[in-house]
Amino acid sequence: MNYTTITGASSGIGFEAAKAFAALGKNLILIARRKERLDQLKAEILTDHPTLKIIVKVVDLAQEAAVFNLYNELKPYTIETWINNAGFGYYHSVSDQDLDKVTQMLDVNIKALTILSSLYVTDYENSKHAQLINISSAGGYKNVPNAATYCASKFYVSAFTEAISLELKSKGAALQAKVLAPAATETEFAQIANGSQSYDYSKAFTTYHTTKEVVQFLLELYHSQEVVGLVDRDTFEFQLSGPVFSHYQSGIKNL
Repeated sequence: MNYTTITGASSGIGFEAAKAFAALGKNLILIARRKERLDQLKAEILTDHPTLKIIVKVVDLAQEAAVFNLYNELKPYTIETWINNAGFGYYHSVSDQDLDKVTQMLDVNIKALTILSSLYVTDYENSKHAQLINISSAGGYKNVPNAATYCASKFYVSAFTEAISLELKSKGAALQAKVLAPAATETEFAQIANGSQSYDYSKAFTTYHTTKEVVQFLLELYHSQEVVGLVDRDTFEFQLSGPVFSHYQSGIKNL
């Protein structure tokens, strides 16, 4: 029995992604901090898809030990697709940053994603049809004003995932590694990033996507053979492509 694992499933893109993969007939492992929301999501999905198996894991991915414990607890399950969606933003100038919040952001956006990606690749690189999909941002390919640290964390996600893809391809591995980079999306993200519960997307952006639209992009990436699914921040058009960052060809031993 195969499962699709989604971190950050209690809201936003992760919440809608869970519903979308359930509609594809996928059993689910849903991970987030908020148990009540995960239980609500599980109940909603089972109402429409009562034969699916859904496992809920309540985990704070900012805690390194909890990340390793989570993966070890999932060892008995066969995970066909792992989606690292958990993450959050923090928009402030560098000189005005709250370093406690920055540290938490880096622990989730970078450390947890790196650990879970590495463990999954180690176990599944030779598994046919397996996919690792990491959620980055358009800000992981083009810097956004007043968000240097957040964008840097997402540049890491983009570069790391593209590098995994190239590494797997060079080894002839079956596992595919992919990165989705949405632009402005109407979720709780902006309220948290800007520290405002009254944040209004319609006033802040002339164009933005809904979570359902972004999940459709995710599905396009999932069904494709491409590595990157990127929303252009200027046109808001979605494009699939191979790796975007330049990279050294194989055979170069020293940089």
